Amino acid sequence: MHGYVSWSENMTRQEVRAAILALAEKLKQAPTIPELMKHAGIDRPEIRKHFGNYKQALEECNLDVPERGRKIELGRLFADWVEVVRALKKIPTVFEYERRSKYSSRPLTRCAGSWNMVAERMKLYAEEHGLDGDFRDVLELVELQPGGGRGGATVLSTEEVTARQKDDRPTYGALIGAWGHVYGPTNEGGVIALFGAMAASLGFLILKVQTEFPDCEAVRVAGKDRNRPVKIEFEYESRNFLRHMHDPTKCDIIVCWEHNWPECPLEVIELKKAVSNQRSAFSASKSKTSPLINTDDTDPKEE
Repeated sequence: MHGYVSWSENMTRQEVRAAILALAEKLKQAPTIPELMKHAGIDRPEIRKHFGNYKQALEECNLDVPERGRKIELGRLFADWVEVVRALKKIPTVFEYERRSKYSSRPLTRCAGSWNMVAERMKLYAEEHGLDGDFRDVLELVELQPGGGRGGATVLSTEEVTARQKDDRPTYGALIGAWGHVYGPTNEGGVIALFGAMAASLGFLILKVQTEFPDCEAVRVAGKDRNRPVKIEFEYESRNFLRHMHDPTKCDIIVCWEHNWPECPLEVIELKKAVSNQRSAFSASKSKTSPLINTDDTDPKEE
């Protein structure tokens, strides 16, 4: 895999250390755990087995511990994106980019607002920095896309993006008003919280939530006096399971907010649909078990 030591259950401490150093040399900085998992195939359990924790592993390699969620300069993202485009001779899908890039798709997606806007955002960056001549071959591929890479949407300049990022007002999801949640999830953390609130009504009892894959161990009601252990991975969108390169043989169920992976080989529980179905059922039966927000401006009639 990209010239690094491949993961195996019998990987030695020295091999893990060599893989970390090789990737650090490639990235010109200490890799994060997601980068190590993606490019060297080394998982958190392998790190813990040999070093106890990732900080200890990096210290043994004489590398600085990377900041959590560190920001990557847009210029570096642009150069990396161009390299992927030229290798493919086309604008990459998010999955193609994830497979070939040094980075995940998240920094570019955050910068552009959505993956569909990334190509035009990169084109705008090249024009703002006078790079359109050096990268004419890439920009021509952007212009060949429907809408010139815009997809019919407005692309913000660097100054406009910076101004919007300084706006620290929170962003909320869809209004659901149930299970102790006013709004639906906007990220994976929200999915975990909502599932925790809905678990019993969906027929699950949670045993453990963890940072490594899979995210959750639970038991599922399988009949009268029968419960079955299951392994669950949480994702905001079901297709993120594929993008994160998880092993489907080590997981039973994906719990997500939006299901956008029709060919998924695993069972998928889409919480958006579950919320809608259960609220309809609660409304029909006038159940009092999960309080709903009353959006009617009129006073309820007294019984």
